Amino acid sequence: MGQPTRQPHEYGRGGTVKLLTLLRPATGEVRAKGVTHATNAVLHPWLQTELTEVLASLPPLTLSEDERPPLARWTTWLGHEPTEPLPPLRVLLVWDNLAGHLSWSIVRWLLHHGVMPLYTPLSGSWLNMAESVQRILVRRALEGHHPKSQDDLIAWLDDTVAGWNANPTPFVWHGKRDERRQRARQRRLGGSPASQALPQLYAA
Repeated sequence: MGQPTRQPHEYGRGGTVKLLTLLRPATGEVRAKGVTHATNAVLHPWLQTELTEVLASLPPLTLSEDERPPLARWTTWLGHEPTEPLPPLRVLLVWDNLAGHLSWSIVRWLLHHGVMPLYTPLSGSWLNMAESVQRILVRRALEGHHPKSQDDLIAWLDDTVAGWNANPTPFVWHGKRDERRQRARQRRLGGSPASQALPQLYAA
């Protein structure tokens, strides 16, 4: 007879890991890397490499700047014409409003590669869908496990990301999950004597 998995009764923390993440909400595809430190010296080169691959995978442009839809033009996002020549806008990058993300060296690199950085408001990281998918991936990677080292954590995260990308879930506002929450809310209210299915009219 086999024995159930048993976790040690004491937990010794063997270090922490950061998950660098790029999410394409329309497809659910995730580009991620587990690292022991997420300083600008680590994040920026990784981001540049990943975005270079993303840009190379995009279809070629067939329309001039004036013919492109408004959301595909620099002026829509900058609020004015670019002050220096820029390549066509190809990617919108939603980023947290952190000091390292505002560094001119990385911002200039993004602009000159056709990437427009858009910043979430302060204390508004929930608007960045990458935060949501990170929570899902971390929970799946660690649930029921007891990591003994940072290498364990990184390996489990890498495996979880690969599994996610095998069958990714697109992230959309007011999608199926929101519909399920709305139906559940309606069921709860429908059984309450304090609620009415239809408005009642009164006359005096």
